[in-house]
Amino acid sequence: MMSKPQLESITKSTRLQKRIMAAQGKLPADLVLRGGRVVDVFRGSLIQADVALYDGIIVGIGDYQGPTLEVAGQIICPGFIDGHQHIESTMLSPPEYAKSVVPRGTTAVIIDPHEIVNVLGAPGLDYMLSFHDRLPLDLFIMLPSCVPASPLETNGADFGPAEIRRYRSHPGVLGLAEVMNYPGTLAGAPEVLEKITLFTGGVIDGHAPLLSGLALNAYKVAGIGSDHECTELSEAEEKLARGFYLMLREGSQAKNLADLLPAMTPASLRRTMLVTDDCHPNDLLQRGYIDYLIKKAVTFGCSPINAITMVTLNPAEYFRLLDRGAVAPGYRADLVVLNDLVDFRVDKVFKNGQLVAEGGTLTDSSVLVPAEFPHSAMHVANFSPQALALPVTGEVVKVIQLLPGQLLTEKLVLPTPGAHGLVQSDPEQDLLKLAVVERHRGTGNVGLGLVRGFGLQRGALASSVAHDSHNIIVVGANDQDMFVAVQHLISCGGGLVVAVDGKVSAALSLPIAGLMSPAPLPQVAAEHAALIEVCHSLGVALPDPFMALSFLALPVIPALKLTDRGLVDVNRFQFVPLFGPD
Repeated sequence: MMSKPQLESITKSTRLQKRIMAAQGKLPADLVLRGGRVVDVFRGSLIQADVALYDGIIVGIGDYQGPTLEVAGQIICPGFIDGHQHIESTMLSPPEYAKSVVPRGTTAVIIDPHEIVNVLGAPGLDYMLSFHDRLPLDLFIMLPSCVPASPLETNGADFGPAEIRRYRSHPGVLGLAEVMNYPGTLAGAPEVLEKITLFTGGVIDGHAPLLSGLALNAYKVAGIGSDHECTELSEAEEKLARGFYLMLREGSQAKNLADLLPAMTPASLRRTMLVTDDCHPNDLLQRGYIDYLIKKAVTFGCSPINAITMVTLNPAEYFRLLDRGAVAPGYRADLVVLNDLVDFRVDKVFKNGQLVAEGGTLTDSSVLVPAEFPHSAMHVANFSPQALALPVTGEVVKVIQLLPGQLLTEKLVLPTPGAHGLVQSDPEQDLLKLAVVERHRGTGNVGLGLVRGFGLQRGALASSVAHDSHNIIVVGANDQDMFVAVQHLISCGGGLVVAVDGKVSAALSLPIAGLMSPAPLPQVAAEHAALIEVCHSLGVALPDPFMALSFLALPVIPALKLTDRGLVDVNRFQFVPLFGPD
């Protein structure tokens, strides 16, 4: 009797033999896409040709027999790949995310689940990994490198070298996710380097905003392969010159494509990718996903084929997914049929040779079987209105200044807005109180500060989405509404909320770790849009104030941020006093 490995080897050999025969036309194809123009990402051209599919792969380009699908006048290109995405940013569960992006041409996504892992630890990662091979797209994971993201905040779990070692051989894992602790990398912090060396010779993503010169050299020596945090053209060009793959980010909050696209030249094309990083539900519903990035790159002067290459072959090769990313023999039959190279409207999507989406919808939604999801525990201790009181102890105060369309902030030093010995929000000067309330370990920590750039005149906004530790963050024109907003999130298990005149005005529940909803995209987007509309009625001018709010607690992107433990000067990577110029 043959062993199981022997049987598997024979089965693979037989399948390969049949594929070879189909490629020679000795067996009929399962499907022939006839009459279309094929995007040749290897040569940067379009070719008129038929495409033959057999056993889930492309077996040939040319004249083949078999069942035929006419695609005359249409464009056949590889399935789109998002090389860097946090699904949590869509506020959708993985099944609902797949339902939303596959009809738009995305057939694979590489995610960094550090949001849910920072909240729940290994159970959060298990939840995401459970969908690796259960969706009509391939969901690959880069293991979070920064849980906790920094020692400057309180998160919900630890995910260190031992945990990373346990998961690194999972078939859904590709490498190590963005190494945000670049100061620790450069300082040779033992735990950071231990995580990196677990993937020596493998794929390690970077996260190093504005890093330059000798420090950038050192970061590359550590084994980092990519960066998605560039905001300036010179920064992008330097990182390309040092051997990094450049991820051009165009998300819901950070929009860097226009500034960075000139870094993509004929010589550097094969080292660049288009990625979303974050994509909020309204953007996903209204503008699109990777299809939108392609179209936008073209409007900025990129050729259509180059734009397609940056979301197909380039990420496939960088992440060593060498069986996809091109329309060529031997590659997976993950294909997108476009109507043209102007609007980039997706007509059909094939996954492993099967038609999975047509006309903007999945052909069979029954494949999206939801998994039991982990709820978010709210361990908030001793929170009361007094926790928001901030005594005036200085004539000047440091203020976080929002920068529209950026994750970066600036540091301002302004006269302290106060009354009766306490710091007060001053909506007329666009100075609002900001608080971060620890929600994981019951520490009772409440970080307090000031922010400018929201324009809020009344009420308060609060969210349990606050990168990367996802404590509760709240900004408001008065303490009472801030308190009401936070209390609502504690009681409902997380989400987004607006409170006005002591009452909840609008809310979106996010019961999956306080980050995601199991509801479908149209419902989540509608509830989110209602929140934004209320915000705008209260004076907020930002397109998405909750997205802006969510990054004000992220102490790994300069310059000034607030965590549950206090005000952080990110450039110095240390806490600084709220009052005083330094």
